[in-house]
Amino acid sequence: MADLPTPKNITLVKDKHLELTWADGRVVTYPVSYLRSKCPCAMCRKIREEAAVGPKRRLNVLPGNHTAGPITVSAAEMVGNYALRIQWSDQHGSGIYSFSYLAEIAPPHS
Repeated sequence: MADLPTPKNITLVKDKHLELTWADGRVVTYPVSYLRSKCPCAMCRKIREEAAVGPKRRLNVLPGNHTAGPITVSAAEMVGNYALRIQWSDQHGSGIYSFSYLAEIAPPHS
């Protein structure tokens, strides 16, 4: 069994970013708007998949109670030793960001 990616440090600035320092020393910064757009819940994944095959000029609106202003993190908690659950300011919070998924979606040049 391959080693699962594991952060040795997790820092969250609720209105800016999530920063993970991985066990191999890499530091990856995920802007909160980027994380919200990559929500791993079934509903958000379906929306992204449909947009990928749909018309080129499609307006994508992620589910949730949208509020004025930028999306921020309302709360976050560990899920076991393998993931984070993030509650967003738009009241969405069903996505569980596994560390494997976070490693997969790491922004370039972070």
